[in-house]
Amino acid sequence: MQALFYPAFGKLEISEHPVPGIKNDEVLLKVAACGICGSELETFARQSERRTPPLIMGHEFSGVIEETGADVSDFQKGEQVVSNSIVSCGHCSYCMSGLTNLCPNRQIFGMHRNGAFAEYVNVPARSLMHKPGNVSFQAASLAEPLGNGVHMVALTRHLPLKNVLIIGAGPIGLMAQLAFQALREVRVMVSDLKEERLEVARKLGASRVINSAKENLETAIGEAASGEGLDLVIDAVGMEATSRQGLQLLRNGGALVLIGLHQNAKPFQSYDIILTQKQVMGTYAATREDMQTALELMSSGKADVSSWVSYYPLRDGVKAFKDMLTPEGSRVKAVITMD
Repeated sequence: MQALFYPAFGKLEISEHPVPGIKNDEVLLKVAACGICGSELETFARQSERRTPPLIMGHEFSGVIEETGADVSDFQKGEQVVSNSIVSCGHCSYCMSGLTNLCPNRQIFGMHRNGAFAEYVNVPARSLMHKPGNVSFQAASLAEPLGNGVHMVALTRHLPLKNVLIIGAGPIGLMAQLAFQALREVRVMVSDLKEERLEVARKLGASRVINSAKENLETAIGEAASGEGLDLVIDAVGMEATSRQGLQLLRNGGALVLIGLHQNAKPFQSYDIILTQKQVMGTYAATREDMQTALELMSSGKADVSSWVSYYPLRDGVKAFKDMLTPEGSRVKAVITMD
């Protein structure tokens, strides 16, 4: 089979590889589409050991079942499916309570095992869910990043929300925007340094977009929130400066959700959190329930995950990576297709 292969740090190539075999609890999936995640771009650019070559990356994917293992009963050959990025163990206390994203024994496609930037990938059946018939393979491959947004909604259900700010109009920031608009029906503001990305956020329904390269973010938020501060800030960038600023923009009792991984920084003074009773929480990946909700949002037309995405055939996979590493204009998110 053909695959976009990561043979060594700093290198990518299209090359031939054996079709993977399957275990009794796995299926062989003929991949239809696989999104390029910002975490893959970051780890490739920084030569991070979180993804150590040689490796086939890719963890946002959909496809058609080609073959099933002897113990697989919930899925049949020919069915159209979507996979979670996580392979959980299925028997620890986290898995038994539905928190599969927190499984201490978890594996990630394209990190701990080969992923789906390839014509075929072997997938444990417990990571799969059926694709709605009215959702394209290309859109369905983005159920995992949209599921990240859904997961953030679930984590903050306890908060009364009026004003939400997302720092960073990259793919995960935009997915969070879509999820909060659809599931909490709140005003979502989005800040970024790039006008083209803010235009996408505007088209997707942001109540206000703020170019923080041109506007003072604190002043703009003060005006938009009538000086009350924000109920929730999502840092989808992950720099020390963005996390610190997000905390400062919160009202007393508000919450900062951290998902961006750009820096592994510790920018807070404990008094800034304790004396204002603010909450700071991390969020990681998506559960099966989150992804099912994401697919329902796509199927119902409540979440547009397609109109702002660029598509590349597998043969142009190296170009797709290079384009997204130095994005220009409206390039925000890329999906590799196997057509």
